[in-house]
Amino acid sequence: MISIEDFLKIDLRVAEVRHAEPHPNADKLLILKIDAGDGMEGRQIVAGIRGAYQPEDLIGKKIVIVNNLTPATLRGVESQGMLLAAKDGNQVVILTTEKDIKPGSKIQ
Repeated sequence: MISIEDFLKIDLRVAEVRHAEPHPNADKLLILKIDAGDGMEGRQIVAGIRGAYQPEDLIGKKIVIVNNLTPATLRGVESQGMLLAAKDGNQVVILTTEKDIKPGSKIQ
């Protein structure tokens, strides 16, 4: 169990996928260039969704990310956040918004 104070430390935001491509060194990873409404040009996240999504199908999609996660390097590529997804067995589904909303919108 975590406290509400711990949960409130997590900055969940809406981001828009601007570009997506397969990771050159990993069969399960995609590299997503995103707009998280924070003005960081070229911001990217690396996500283990390659088996569930084609890169071209993600362009323009609004996704939910952890915005304040410490960057990590995955197979030589820096990831500057984390995409949220649900998993049921082998099925992976990214979390998205029900209606159109601007990148950077805070999730509460």
